[in-house]
Amino acid sequence: MARILSHAELLRLKRWNTPTIYNGWEQITKRDSGADAFNLEETRDFMPQMGTMVGYAVTVLIEPSNPEHPKRLPDAWSEYRRYVAGVPGPKIVVIRDLDKPRCHGSFWGEVSANIHRALGCVGTITDGAVRDVDEMCNAGFKAIARRMCVGHAWNHPIRWGCEVEVFGRAVRPGQLIHADKHGFMAIPEGEEEKLLDAAAFMDANECATFISAARAASGMTTGQILDSIDKAAVEFKKAASAKFGRRGEF
Repeated sequence: MARILSHAELLRLKRWNTPTIYNGWEQITKRDSGADAFNLEETRDFMPQMGTMVGYAVTVLIEPSNPEHPKRLPDAWSEYRRYVAGVPGPKIVVIRDLDKPRCHGSFWGEVSANIHRALGCVGTITDGAVRDVDEMCNAGFKAIARRMCVGHAWNHPIRWGCEVEVFGRAVRPGQLIHADKHGFMAIPEGEEEKLLDAAAFMDANECATFISAARAASGMTTGQILDSIDKAAVEFKKAASAKFGRRGEF
């Protein structure tokens, strides 16, 4: 089961970039592969100036090219909004677009961004398109997407509250998401609690070893620099092993 973090913990997670969160996560995860939590396809951050977003996934499936969905599901928008409203925030709307990569229309725009912001959502990850990017940013709603487009076509929720695959990564409702211009992580359930401590520790470990050694290299010979970095590598691994029982990155 996913652990719901406190507001203070979420704010502290938001202070780190997503690669730093990954560095901590790989020390605590029980997954065999270090690629088991982040996107495998390239994403595009349309609001990098907004920094990191952190929240819990609400999920929806769309197919903007298909005019039958609004006819078949006339109450879908209302029901979908009630689903979103019923999930504790902060929330990130994760959308699978069945039309990708053609992107016939955008689920997003100024209106949708403001509505979702009012319902406690902080942004979206969609493998489809976005539009009204400046207006979305003005609403305080961050967008990570495949591309921009002009129109919305027959955008209509088809299914929601289900597992979706976006950018090569399966995301389940309720998963903790950490995302920025590098991409996103969907944290496996049960691995949220130690994530913040692990990320902070690994960042401090890098600063105390590799980065410190590299910054002190002025005036050293090449041999002295290499020896210093080798020593830093030993210290880095030792600290990571003592903390997590793992070997560490280097």
